[in-house]
Amino acid sequence: MATPTASAAPAAPAPSPTPVPAATVDDARSFALTQIGAAQFSCLDALWQHESDWDPSAENPTSGAYGIAQALPATRMASIGEDWMSNPITQVSWGLEYIAGRYGTACNAWSFWRARYPHWY
Repeated sequence: MATPTASAAPAAPAPSPTPVPAATVDDARSFALTQIGAAQFSCLDALWQHESDWDPSAENPTSGAYGIAQALPATRMASIGEDWMSNPITQVSWGLEYIAGRYGTACNAWSFWRARYPHWY
């Protein structure tokens, strides 16, 4: 007579990773401030208030510029992260790199923006 074998209990499902909350616009603004300091942040804040109102989904219907920093083409932000369409921190990171490379400082970018009409940087 064969001895009954114990059936293996089904494996417990792996615990779900704790979801990471999405970054908010306030997080993005705080991040930018820590990256460039208060004096430069005042210029950056004014610039991006005018460009996108810090809206990570802002899109210029004429040019297609997108995001907080109004990247053109928008896909340029993919150099920072795959989540460039929705993550304000990724967008700010890209925007700060763009400004540093092209203008040196946020205040220089803001001055450039103010000197042109229609405004752009």
